Amino acid sequence: MIYTGKQNEYFEIQSIDSSNCRHLLESQPEVLKLIWFTSDNNKLLIDGIPYTFNKNELLSLSQLNKLEYEKINSINLLRFNRQFYCILDHDSEVSCKGVLYYGAATPPIIKAADKELEILETAWKMAVLEFEMKDDLQLEMLQMMLKRILILCTRIFKRQKFHESPTPKQNDLFREFNYLVETHFREKHTVAEYSEMLFKAPKTISNTFKKLCEKTPLQVIQERIVLEARRMLYYTDKDVSEIGYELGFQDIQSFSRFFKKQEGLSPTDFREKK
Repeated sequence: MIYTGKQNEYFEIQSIDSSNCRHLLESQPEVLKLIWFTSDNNKLLIDGIPYTFNKNELLSLSQLNKLEYEKINSINLLRFNRQFYCILDHDSEVSCKGVLYYGAATPPIIKAADKELEILETAWKMAVLEFEMKDDLQLEMLQMMLKRILILCTRIFKRQKFHESPTPKQNDLFREFNYLVETHFREKHTVAEYSEMLFKAPKTISNTFKKLCEKTPLQVIQERIVLEARRMLYYTDKDVSEIGYELGFQDIQSFSRFFKKQEGLSPTDFREKK
């Protein structure tokens, strides 16, 4: 089921299994994905890393993620583009920027259960039913269903990820830091550079991360750089020196030292191993 609007709005909900799993790889400009696994033992390769997903796990991916599949049993797929609903422009409505999308080196994996699963199933069914309503309110109603799903997934993920419930200021700082890293990781490699952009002391940012999750702000920055390096080594033929330069390193030696420290092998060895 696909909705297309007059302003190039695109919204899709599909059931995917082994017979039509190639549809999962189709891409559209600026499209975000939410994948709900409805069976066990689904095997995907995301940014060159293998994952196995089981029933009632959900995965959010942006257009930047490189997706391949090894085995698909059954999943529900939701896709939407920026014209249909821009999570950046409507961040105050769903608060998933820097959490579900544009803010993690590893793909966010959500585990739905019990009451949350019931709410998700209801919202998903309502979205599916809304595709049958061919009237002037269809776009608004589909957007409403999408918002409900995104809000629910964001709540579940934050509850699973955070050590304790953040204050609104801590939540905003955490999300904005993650988003800024996603936007500027190629040229900004230190916490101090992001603290200047956020008008916060580096210690404030570090304390917020320490309170909420296991990773430090510096780890978030470094993991995002490494993710992009892996993508470029795995999916492009660019020279190692060119990749290092694009990621903000002055020379191949400093890039190679950084990559080996994070991954345990040199960029060249990583590429040969793939």
